Amino acid sequence: MNIFSLLRRLSSFQIIVLSFALLIGSGTLLLMTPWATQDGQGAALLPACFTAVSASCVTGLTVVDTASYWSHFGQLVILMLIQVGGLGVVTMAVAITVGMGQHVGLMQRSTMQDAISAQQIGGIVRMLRFVLKFTAGTELLGACLLLPVFARDYGWLQGGWMAVFHSISAFCNAGFDLMGPRGGSLMAYAGDPLVNLTIMGLIMAGGLGFLTWADLSVNRLHWRRLTFQTRIILMMTVVLVAVPALVFFTQEPISGWQALFQSVTTRTAGFNTMDIEDLSEGSRCIMVLLMMTGGAPGSTAGGIKTTTAFALLMAMVSVLRMRGDVECQSRRIPLETVRQALAIFVMYALLFFGVSIAIGFVDHAEMIDAMVEVSSALGTVGLSIGLTEKLSPVSQVMLMLLMYFGRVGALTMIYALHKRQKAVPCRLPEGKLTVG
Repeated sequence: MNIFSLLRRLSSFQIIVLSFALLIGSGTLLLMTPWATQDGQGAALLPACFTAVSASCVTGLTVVDTASYWSHFGQLVILMLIQVGGLGVVTMAVAITVGMGQHVGLMQRSTMQDAISAQQIGGIVRMLRFVLKFTAGTELLGACLLLPVFARDYGWLQGGWMAVFHSISAFCNAGFDLMGPRGGSLMAYAGDPLVNLTIMGLIMAGGLGFLTWADLSVNRLHWRRLTFQTRIILMMTVVLVAVPALVFFTQEPISGWQALFQSVTTRTAGFNTMDIEDLSEGSRCIMVLLMMTGGAPGSTAGGIKTTTAFALLMAMVSVLRMRGDVECQSRRIPLETVRQALAIFVMYALLFFGVSIAIGFVDHAEMIDAMVEVSSALGTVGLSIGLTEKLSPVSQVMLMLLMYFGRVGALTMIYALHKRQKAVPCRLPEGKLTVG
């Protein structure tokens, strides 16, 4: 059986899961080569694999410093993993197929549809072209805006490389930086409006999702013309940025720029302009909630997703209002969507608490510290209080599995492991169960 006949036997969800695994494997091997590290010895298996997983899953958690440990070749490998992982391996593969002038088959279109969470298969190639153009244009604009600042501080050659690296890392919501072990991510630029606005803009551009931007490109800001999903994503984004920023600003001794940046980056980006270790436990708990929520469907962000959180909130409201249907803005949210949202939430909650307790038990870590690292990995965020690099190999492997799960997605993993069953003509009798 050749590879093509094997692929035809796999579902689109299984192809997505497998593609990320192959990307991680390839990245690990490249990072283990002598050219990938500063000392010319190559990385050991664990740091190479951890970095490859973190980059491919656009997380940003690291066990070695990106700037001082990896060579320029190693940094380039990491950047390519971030770019491919952010857009999705399937998206890049289909893009290459289109670029070579070859026909995109039905299986490729179906896989692409699932990869970017498109609602229909029609126009998927046109959507792909929009994704590539939007990504290239946004990342190029971000690099141009960052270039003057980094060129001033590091020279034009190194500054140019840093501008490109941080622009792609921010748009893909990865959080990798080249500031060095003493740079503290972007803490040196905490008061720089240009760097703050550019990085925040790139993070939000990637986190809103390509389907959202495609809708906005057609309907602009005509609210009633936008799709129901786009309106929900925009509303949730505004709330999840404004409210936490206000809380951070009033509860912590930080500037307005730092409060706003922390609110934006916590969703899934992983950059920081302040020392997270100095935050109070209350602020860390808010960070955990934001990191678990994540960005929009079909975006470069991970997490539970804003639409999933919204569906659960509206389901709660419908129960409180004694309504039979889950309703919002003159629309009814399908019961199947609510069921999926609930399943995703429970899966994330079980993994979050289970691994947090396991890390606390294995490495004797404080529970709040373990919860920050676990939510950062599960939500593919990358923010860290410095615990990840101190963890045992067992705990680091658990974080790698969480990053992989968080990037692939709960529903994709479920559908990849189980074939959809055909509907049966009969239903079992109800079993009465009292809850409350």
